[in-house]
Amino acid sequence: MAEQDESRVKPVDIGHEMRNSFLDYAMSVIVSRALPDVRDGLKPVHRRILFAMNELGITADKAYKKSARIVGEVIGKYHPHGDSAVYESMVRMAQDFSYRYELVDGHGNFGSVDGDPAAAMRYTEARMSKISMEMVRDIRKDTIDFTDNYDGSEQEPVVLPSRFPNLLVNGASGIAVGMATNIPPHQLGEVIDAVLALSKNPEISVDELMQYIPGPDFPTGGLILGREGIKRAYRTGRGSIIVRARVEIEEQANGKQSIVVTELPYQVNKAKLIEKIAELVKDKKLDGITDLRDESDRRGMRMVIDVRRDANANVLLNNLYKHTGLQTSFGINQLALVDGRPRILTLKECLHYYLAHQETVIRRRTAFELKKAEARAHILEGLRIALDHLDEVITLIRNSKTTDIARSGLMENFSLTEVQAQAILDMRLQRLTGLEREKIQQEYEELVRRIAELKAILADEQKVLHIIREELREIKEKYNDKRRTEITVGLDLIEDEDLIEKEDIVITVSHNGYVKRMPVNTYRSQNRGGRGIQGMGTNEDDFVEHLFQTNTHHHVLFFTNKGRVFQLKGYEIPELGRTAKGMPIINLIQIEKDEFIAAFFPVESFDEDHYLVFLTRQGITKRSPLTDFSNIRKGGLFAITVRDGDELMAVRLTDGKRDLIVGTKKGMAIRYDENDVRPMGRTAAGVKAISLDADDEVVGMGIAGDTDDVLIVTENGFGKRTPSSEYRRQTRGGKGLKTCNITEKNGELIALRTVEEDEDLMIITANGVIIRMPVSGISRLGRNTMGVTLIRVDEGDSVAAVARIQSNDEDSDDEES
Repeated sequence: MAEQDESRVKPVDIGHEMRNSFLDYAMSVIVSRALPDVRDGLKPVHRRILFAMNELGITADKAYKKSARIVGEVIGKYHPHGDSAVYESMVRMAQDFSYRYELVDGHGNFGSVDGDPAAAMRYTEARMSKISMEMVRDIRKDTIDFTDNYDGSEQEPVVLPSRFPNLLVNGASGIAVGMATNIPPHQLGEVIDAVLALSKNPEISVDELMQYIPGPDFPTGGLILGREGIKRAYRTGRGSIIVRARVEIEEQANGKQSIVVTELPYQVNKAKLIEKIAELVKDKKLDGITDLRDESDRRGMRMVIDVRRDANANVLLNNLYKHTGLQTSFGINQLALVDGRPRILTLKECLHYYLAHQETVIRRRTAFELKKAEARAHILEGLRIALDHLDEVITLIRNSKTTDIARSGLMENFSLTEVQAQAILDMRLQRLTGLEREKIQQEYEELVRRIAELKAILADEQKVLHIIREELREIKEKYNDKRRTEITVGLDLIEDEDLIEKEDIVITVSHNGYVKRMPVNTYRSQNRGGRGIQGMGTNEDDFVEHLFQTNTHHHVLFFTNKGRVFQLKGYEIPELGRTAKGMPIINLIQIEKDEFIAAFFPVESFDEDHYLVFLTRQGITKRSPLTDFSNIRKGGLFAITVRDGDELMAVRLTDGKRDLIVGTKKGMAIRYDENDVRPMGRTAAGVKAISLDADDEVVGMGIAGDTDDVLIVTENGFGKRTPSSEYRRQTRGGKGLKTCNITEKNGELIALRTVEEDEDLMIITANGVIIRMPVSGISRLGRNTMGVTLIRVDEGDSVAAVARIQSNDEDSDDEES
């Protein structure tokens, strides 16, 4: 083996070499691959595709040519990368769902919104679109700089003239090293109007520019929720907007509803979206969908989701927004190259740099045309001299032995330049006719006027801006179309509170987590001991567990057994018939599989002097200020830390001056001042409310007042009222007092509540039977009694839940059923 030439080996520090090499690579990706130029809004590959097509003459007015031919030209002369990368870039420029205004006119299969790939480049054809001709207009008039290509054999443009603001109009996205850009597309007419406004008032603010550009305009349409994200992005260069599909809820002939999607958020794959919805239905994360189909055709997009008859289409739609691509977030990052360096740009800066580019283009074009006009005028001046001395010129030329002698003679005798003398020698004899001589004079006079105009333009910036405005208006008139994306005022598209009637409602939640609301007068008031009416259709293993009265406009706080709290408005809970099962609560709030609703109640406003009192099965209590729960995010908050083996079972709202009474399954109860429990933060675990025997547990909690009674109901339908005064105040944490004689006949306690005379009581059995009765009709008995029959419970059935509601005299009915 030959010895290595040590003089050619250089020792290199690996860390230093890695830093330098990576920096070179990063800058190459940033400048030459991933980021668009602020002036024409194009990355190098897109610029090279358009330039190559223009050079090949594959323009909008010519026939289509094979895509493979275009790709070959691009990678052979300008872009030394893979053919697939170039072809994919060209395909995207031809897709009406990717580009707001397509820069390539494709012929053949160029992919679909379902994610179908384009056909191979040997099958498809393409040419420049009409609007892309505006990108290269005047490119040969010295409007932009050219540079050597990768091997120095060709010249390519550094930037295109871009006679419309392509950066904002078509947007751009790209990932470089350590930075990324994501600029949304916009409506052409709006962006041009903003450029015109900026050209007239350089001091215009971003907020004023937003009067012309209200926000992005995506090729796929859809809706943008709110303007705050747009404002932030336009003011700072960074922001995030929420984009929703355009959806309508259609009523079918059979009374069922269908959710019809006609526009999707930008860059959402329709086929994958349908797969995702089907997967959520299969996994039972979405309930209420009976059919899902794609009815899209050449007339437009139409995706249909059939809704089950007992499901609320608006609530289901909200869940689709939450879990699927029907609602997406578009992160705006207006990063572009300015003088070869990446910069985050505000809306005004994007428009400013484009306008500055156009000024340069117009100045360079004017200078080019001036130079050309002056050169032509110079020749015409020579021709005029020759025509004025025609006989002498002809004699001189005839007597000259060679062309060089004739040229020199003309230059010497008539004080002509070489260019003028050559033009005279090249002149055809037909130009000597009188008519032709007039044409030369006329052309010269027109050129003199044109030269004066061009010089005036170069001397006056306002004339340059006037030309830019006129040409932009022409482009707007030629290519402008309607805005596709609607910008809504706020987030709440489903319901407008002002349009929702304020009414009292009853909300029920079943043991298996089905929720619904109904008008209060759904239930007729019945006498004690009645058989009741069917209040909810349930499965054999399900029953109504919670029931409360509220208003459609009040907040409803939902507390789970794990100590978490969620918030909904009353109207957000679906209104269903008396016998309907309800909507799965998991479709409304984000609870986990082994989590269920333990308590819920309405809150009209979050006052500073109110508290929430929590109680667990094991007798642990906690008190927290109501204001701690005024801002509950969609994912919920932890309201209390629940220990292992325990669960939250009751929550009450107090004013800080109340006595609380807690009852247990074995018939014990304790009354204590709520101030025995100091206010604690949301994550605190709490303190002991009552001491329990090993086989006992808490079944209820009430707020004890001077005028109310303590109501207890047992599992076999027995109950009674006992004055609160019979329960003396004790110290928190004790055993308490006996509240009921527990026997085999009446069964263990199922509920303890505090009630008043003017209230009604609802008792719900495990089989879903509900009875409503006035509290005044229930016997008032002492603490040590068993109680009387409140509801006749069938064999195998038992009382599952008890709730008190305000009496409604209008719907009372004394008949038993």
